[in-house]
Amino acid sequence: MKAIRRDNSTKREKLALRKLMMRQIDGAPVVMETHGGVGQIWASCYAHLARGVVFEKDAEKAAILAQQRPTWAVYEADCVSSLAGGAGDHLVVDVLDVDPYGQPWPTIEAFFSSERPRAACLWVVVQDGLKQKIKAGGAWAVKSLAGIVKRFGNDLLDRYIDVCRILLEEHASQAGYSLARFSGYYCGASGAMTHYLARLEIGG
Repeated sequence: MKAIRRDNSTKREKLALRKLMMRQIDGAPVVMETHGGVGQIWASCYAHLARGVVFEKDAEKAAILAQQRPTWAVYEADCVSSLAGGAGDHLVVDVLDVDPYGQPWPTIEAFFSSERPRAACLWVVVQDGLKQKIKAGGAWAVKSLAGIVKRFGNDLLDRYIDVCRILLEEHASQAGYSLARFSGYYCGASGAMTHYLARLEIGG
């Protein structure tokens, strides 16, 4: 199967979606960034926040993040295994920001299945690159989509936003959340990236 190319063309949309989210949140939320990079999203959207959590497995990038935000918890680590082990559980997270190059589902599953304190209202904002693999006919080979493929078949290209809503709702329910609001859109080269924003509520 051909390697999936990284699409870095969606920065404007990523920032706009997060700024839209922040305008809907009162006060100073605790943000968890699962893929920190070199902090471009933080600089534009979260730099005013005193508390937060960020993961970055690249040592040089993690060092940059630690210098950027000395009051945040910075983990030089793989976010999936770290989240599964409860990393960042010293804070009640109000915003989960997931921005991998590929699929977000192992990260999202690790967050919701782990033991940690839960905010009554949680915002989840995601850049999802999995549609690139789906476009190449590879949904059947993605472990995270096994249940979806069994229900809907391998051709998920035109319904992937609906798939995102279903999967997010299923994962969030593990932690007692229900989906109060969800929106998403395709963007990037050939519409192969998916952005979505959700508001989750405990017992809602």
